[in-house]
Amino acid sequence: MLQDRLNHYLVNHPLLIVAACIVLVGVLAAGLPPQITTDFEEFFPDEDENLVAYHHLQTTYTNVDNVYFAIAPKSGVVFSQDTLSIIAEMTEAAWQLPYSQRVDSITNFQHTIAEEDDLLVEDLVLNPAEADAATLAAAKAIALTEPQLVNRLVAPDANVAGINVIVNFHNAGDKSLAIPEVVAAARAFREQFEARYPQADFYLVGKVMNNNAFKEATLYDMKTLVPIAFLFALGCITIFMFVASGSIVTSIMGTLATLAVIITSVLAGMGAMSWLGIHISPPVANAPTMILTLAIADSMHILATYFQNMQRGMEKHAAMENSLNLNYQPVMLTSLTTVIGFLSLNFSESPPFRDLGNVVAIGVFAAWLFSIALLPALVMLLPFNIKPHKIKQGGSSDALANFVIRRRVPIFIVSSALILFCTAFLLDNRLNDVWAEYFDERTEVRVHSDFVRENLTTNNTISFSLDSGEEGGISDPRFLRIAEDFAQWLNAQPEVIHVATYTDIMKRLNKTMHGDDPAWYKLPEDRELAAQYLLLYEFSLPFGLDTNNLLDAGKSSTRLTATVGDSSTDNILNLQRRAQQWLRDHAPETMFHPGTSSDIMFAHMGYSNIRSMLEGSALALVLISLILGFALRSLKFGLISLIPNLIPAAVGFGAWGLLVGQIGLGLSAVAGMTMGIVVDYTVHFLSKYLRAKREQHLSEPDAIRYAFRTVGTALFVTTLILTANFGVLALSDFRLSSDMGILTAGTIIVALLVDFFFLPPLLMFVSRKPVAREALEQQVTPVETL
Repeated sequence: MLQDRLNHYLVNHPLLIVAACIVLVGVLAAGLPPQITTDFEEFFPDEDENLVAYHHLQTTYTNVDNVYFAIAPKSGVVFSQDTLSIIAEMTEAAWQLPYSQRVDSITNFQHTIAEEDDLLVEDLVLNPAEADAATLAAAKAIALTEPQLVNRLVAPDANVAGINVIVNFHNAGDKSLAIPEVVAAARAFREQFEARYPQADFYLVGKVMNNNAFKEATLYDMKTLVPIAFLFALGCITIFMFVASGSIVTSIMGTLATLAVIITSVLAGMGAMSWLGIHISPPVANAPTMILTLAIADSMHILATYFQNMQRGMEKHAAMENSLNLNYQPVMLTSLTTVIGFLSLNFSESPPFRDLGNVVAIGVFAAWLFSIALLPALVMLLPFNIKPHKIKQGGSSDALANFVIRRRVPIFIVSSALILFCTAFLLDNRLNDVWAEYFDERTEVRVHSDFVRENLTTNNTISFSLDSGEEGGISDPRFLRIAEDFAQWLNAQPEVIHVATYTDIMKRLNKTMHGDDPAWYKLPEDRELAAQYLLLYEFSLPFGLDTNNLLDAGKSSTRLTATVGDSSTDNILNLQRRAQQWLRDHAPETMFHPGTSSDIMFAHMGYSNIRSMLEGSALALVLISLILGFALRSLKFGLISLIPNLIPAAVGFGAWGLLVGQIGLGLSAVAGMTMGIVVDYTVHFLSKYLRAKREQHLSEPDAIRYAFRTVGTALFVTTLILTANFGVLALSDFRLSSDMGILTAGTIIVALLVDFFFLPPLLMFVSRKPVAREALEQQVTPVETL
């Protein structure tokens, strides 16, 4: 047979095989290291309609990339000489931050004053160090009644204030390099003032900080979690090798050979990623951990069989050829199904999850290739000294098999009840991503953002671009009135804590030009008068504080931005839907805008990703079942395999619905990702079960004992390694990764329990052959054990 000749060649030409593998890995790894992304936009495809709307808003108005400093005086008083002096100094110095385009604070807020027919625009606080009590009180009164400031640059109780620095990366060249530059400068800036002014606490947040947090989470995972996973896997492999071989030297040699497969697989996967131009994002950062974890299983099955062949007295070359012959089909099937499972991530709407699926799929394919080529070659070259001895029958695997066989009815009933109980909570899961909670509470970005959110404002927004349909149309009284009504409606919504709108400026200007009479705090009713007010105001503004943050260049549209206190998916999408309906009901068609922001983008991505991943998982399941039915030469067992392949994900998500009830973007990929992994268990168990029945003509109970004996230990150790290494992701600072790791680890544990306690009774029940009582009570030694 071709397979026999190939195995013979692999075993008898080890140096050539090793050299070929080294060359292959060298070519793939030449593209390393890949670039690490710092931009949240990497999570969205270029054609995403929400991303397109977001880009349009960014190019029409001042962009929203910002660094935000919050100052919390320990005295609890913002409007004091001391605190206002700090704010004024920071405001002036912040213009020197890299790529800074605009700096806003309460001290440089452009306050309007009328002197006869002239409009004066000046800083709200000119010389805070010299301000007397009356001046401070007046500034406080103005600030706390100014809609542009409260809940944006000053807290309602005036105990915390903020400085907002807009940064513009349009001329930065490589944004991935510019963002860390800004973050480093901003942190140094904060530390400088923190050291000089211990009487206040300083916090640093903003969209630039959030973007950089993606990179920092990625680097943390790669520098910390990958080594932890690697060391744990190494320890488990060594112990398994010693138990399987009974020799310290052999266990070390087996570990080294497996280690070579792991390293080459990871290098191949990550190297291919670089050649494909894929950037490292937080999801992709998990690829090395996944590849090294999945690369272990194939080697363990091949080496376990090889050790037992040697213990029976087989010669070294013959033992390896026999191991390859016995394991080639199940190893190939498990690798193929795992690849299909991860390739199903290409149905994801989010590019980083597609990249993760493709990179791991390449790594798994490389692991299969190296396990059937590099591993046997290394075994032939390394000193494996295993003395022949009688293989002890029985043990824990047989004891477990006998227990399951004897108690199959109650075990099947209990396991079925538990499965139904958990899956009953499947629909209790609700998509509810919270952007502010993407990062662990230990991280700087989370600590600072929590404080600012609880005491001042948030970076969670929805922006609307209201178009008048004509140049200069923003001065049209009807347009202004509708924009004002919309702003007031937004302000009345429970989720909204602040609305930035051009109409507030127009009302203030109208009041100022009428002797500061509160009765004139309303919109001008004449278009020419409104246009004149705007012209006077713009001429009076200092450099860097123009109206482009609210108005487009042609004065035909205005940006209205609502700041949202609770950025959970449900809340922000409900607010968007209500806002869209309000515009449809009360505004002309030209003024309609769907509303956009990074929060809106992630919220929509979560829902669309779940739908697309369900389609991908369903297709993967169908393909895997067809492949198994063909490979196992049985439509019946192909259909049976659907059951243990579906249950783990259903139980995992059901348990998540019971215990947590909220799923996010990261969990939407778990079903497809685990599909290929849990199939491995079913493939190995069913292939050994069918081998015992077809080739050795064993009864149902003995075939199940054979399956337990041949793959039970390997599946248990594989589960231990997979669970621990995916569980390591729970230590990630990035919630998308930690949640994915926790649920994946739980799903893998369920897969093992299903294959050990649900599948064997199921196989016995679907068998039409009656089973003699003697077969249930005694174990028949199979002709061939692994």
